[in-house]
Amino acid sequence: MKKVSIIGGGIIGLCSAYYLAKEGYEVAVFDKSDMTDGCSYGNAGMIVPSHIIPLAQPGMITQGIKWMFDSQSPFYVKPRLSMDLANWGIQFYKHANKQHVEKAMPALCSLSLFSKELYQDFIKESNSFFYEKKGLLMLYKTEKTAEEIHHEGKLAECFGLEVDYLSKEGVTKLETGTSTDVIGGVHYKSDAHIYPQKFMQFIKAELNRLNVKIHNRTTVEDFIIKNNTVTEILTDMGPFMTDEVVLACGSWSPKIAKKLNRSISILPGKGYSFTLKDVNIKPSIPAILCEGKVAVTPMNNDIRFGGTMEITHTNDIKINKNRVQGIVNSINEFYPDLKIEMPKEEETWYGFRPCTPSGMPIITRDKRIKNLTLATGHAMMGLSLAPATGKIVSEIISGKNTSVNTQMFQL
Repeated sequence: MKKVSIIGGGIIGLCSAYYLAKEGYEVAVFDKSDMTDGCSYGNAGMIVPSHIIPLAQPGMITQGIKWMFDSQSPFYVKPRLSMDLANWGIQFYKHANKQHVEKAMPALCSLSLFSKELYQDFIKESNSFFYEKKGLLMLYKTEKTAEEIHHEGKLAECFGLEVDYLSKEGVTKLETGTSTDVIGGVHYKSDAHIYPQKFMQFIKAELNRLNVKIHNRTTVEDFIIKNNTVTEILTDMGPFMTDEVVLACGSWSPKIAKKLNRSISILPGKGYSFTLKDVNIKPSIPAILCEGKVAVTPMNNDIRFGGTMEITHTNDIKINKNRVQGIVNSINEFYPDLKIEMPKEEETWYGFRPCTPSGMPIITRDKRIKNLTLATGHAMMGLSLAPATGKIVSEIISGKNTSVNTQMFQL
C-alpha cells in the first residue's frame, strides 16, 4: 500500500487525506500546531460559487493604494524590505487585468460548484456542521458599489448561477432577522455556509474512522530526495518513509517548499474575526457588507463577523485594533439594531490566508519532484474549495483524469 504524507493539517490537508484514504492509500498528516486553530477554524464558513473573480483584478491596485492610507480599511499591504513582497507585487500587477479575470472565472466557478456538490455528499454522512443553503447577500450603501456588484452578478449569471437583484425593500423582505440600512443588495442563491469548527471536528472523526495517522505538534525539518523523488520526511519527531508528498500548509508553504528546492510565491493575507454566542437578534442570511468588505455568517445559534486583508508575514501576530474597529463600524452602519461593541483582544481571532499573486489556488503535480503534489494558495476560498481540492489531489496521485480542468491551477 502506497504511503502518502500530507504536510499541513488545515482544511485542505484534511480533505486531501480523506479522499486519499477512501482510495485505499496509507495516509499520514503532519502539522506543527495542535490543529485546533488556524484559517480553517476562524473563517466566515462560506461556500461561495458566486466568488468567481480572483483577487488579482483590474482596479484592485488603484483601490489598494487608496486603502493604504486608511488604518481601518479592508485591504492593506504592510510595507517592508522584502524580495518576496517585491516579487509578489510585480506578479500581482501583471495578473491584475481583464484577460486574466476572463480565464480565471470559468475555472474558479467549476471548482466551486464541484466543491459544493462534495459538501452535499458529506451531509449525507452527517450534518453536525450545520450546512445551510440560504445563499449570500451582497449588501451595499452607495450607487457606485451597486453598479460594481450588479456587474459581478451579471457575470455570475453567464455561468449559470442564480442571482436576484434586490431593492432596499427587497432586502428587508428577505432579511427578517434584523433591520438593514442599505440601498439594495444582490442575492446569490447558489451559495451556502457551514460552521467551520464543527466541520473540522467532523472531518477529523472521519479520518480517525479511515485510520489516517495524525502527527500534530510535529515540525517538518527537511527531506531526503533521491532521483527527484522524496523518500523520507525528517521531522523533530524522527524520520518517516513516504511514497508521495502533498504540500498543503497554506501560508507556510513557501518555507517548506524551499526545503524541497522549490519556489512558491505566496504571502499571508491576515484577517480577523469574532463570534458572538447564543444571539437572539441577528441576520438570518450570510452577507458581505460591500463597502467595508465584512463577512457576516449566522452559524446555528451564533453569529460570526470577519474581514480585512493585510498582506504581511507569518511572524506578524499582533492584533491591529484599528482593523477590528473597521469591521465593527461596518457592522453597525449596515445593521443599526445590532449595536456591536469592540470585542476583547482574547475574543478576537486572526488567521493567515495564503494569497498567490494571481489570486488562483495551486493544485498540481510538481514538474520537478516526481512524487510531490501542491495544494495551497486558496486565499479566502480555502473552506469553500477544500473538498474539490482534496478530491483532485487524490485523482492526481491515483493517475486519474481530474474531475475539473486544473490548467489554471498550475504553478
